Amino acid sequence: MMNGILNIYKEEDYTSFDVVAKLRGILKQKKIGHTGTLDPKARGVLPVCVGKATKVCALLTDKDKEYEAVLLLGTVTDTQDMTGRVLKETPVSVSEGEARAAIESFVGPYRQIPPMYSALKVNGQKLCDLARAGTEIERKPREVHIYGIEILQMDLPRIKIRVRCSKGTYIRTLCEDIGEKLSCGGCMESLLRTAVADFSLSKAHKLAEIELAVKEGRIGEYLMPVDSVFTQYPRAVVKKQFEKPLYNGNRLSVGFCRHFSREWSDTKIRVYDEAEQFIGIYEYLEAEAALKPVKIFV
Repeated sequence: MMNGILNIYKEEDYTSFDVVAKLRGILKQKKIGHTGTLDPKARGVLPVCVGKATKVCALLTDKDKEYEAVLLLGTVTDTQDMTGRVLKETPVSVSEGEARAAIESFVGPYRQIPPMYSALKVNGQKLCDLARAGTEIERKPREVHIYGIEILQMDLPRIKIRVRCSKGTYIRTLCEDIGEKLSCGGCMESLLRTAVADFSLSKAHKLAEIELAVKEGRIGEYLMPVDSVFTQYPRAVVKKQFEKPLYNGNRLSVGFCRHFSREWSDTKIRVYDEAEQFIGIYEYLEAEAALKPVKIFV
C-alpha cells in the first residue's frame, strides 16, 4: 500500500471528489482523501493523502491558503461566481482608488457569512443541496482572517487579486462583499488556488502526470512523506528500549527520548523510533513530564 501526500493540480471542471475517484483508479488503492474542496470551475493546488497519510487530511484542511481570483464588479449572481444565475447588473462608476481602498479594508479579521452554494452542513443537510431545491436558510457569520490582499491587475470592472487567508474563507463571498461595499455588487469570475500550507502551485502535478509516473514505476518521486507537513515542529527520537509503549500508542516519559528539550511545552512534537520511522505527533505535558499522542500514523 502506498503512503504519502500528492500535490495535485486540480483542473477546471473536475470536482475534488472526481480527483480522488480518478486517483483510486490510477493508484489501484481505495484509501485516499483530499484536504479541502475546490469548486468544479476552480483550478489549482489540491493536496491528496494516500494510505496512512489520510490521517493528515483534517490537519491540512486547517492550514492557511493562497488564491488568485478575478473579481468582476457590477454583477451579482446566486452562486457568487459566474456559474450561477445573474440576479443584478449595475453600471460600475467607482474609481481605481475607491476600489483599492475597499479591497484593502478587508485585510484582517473578517466576519463572513458562508454562501448557500457550499458543502457546509446545517442540521445534517448540505447548504448547496438546499440551495438547489430553492431553499435559503439563515447562516451565522464566521470569523476568518485575511492576511493579505495584493492587487495584481486592475482593468475595471475586473480586478485580479491575490489573497492569503485562513481556513474557511470563501473567496467568492469575499468578492461579493467587496462589490457590496462599493455599492455596485460583484462576483468571482475565476479562481486559482496557488498554495495550501507548504504545497505550492509550482510543484503541483496534473492527473495525467501521476498516471504516467505509475506506469513507469516512478510514483515514489511524487509521493511526499507524511512527516513532510510537520517540519515546523521539533523532532524527538525514542530510545530503542522504550519502543514497545511507543508502538502501542501510549504516553511517553520524556526520559524515553533522546535530546528532549523542556522548552517544547508550547508546540507539538514529531516523534520517531530509532530506525527513523515517523510515528506521530505528540504534545508535551509539563506537569507529567510526558508526551501525549495527538495523531499516530503507524
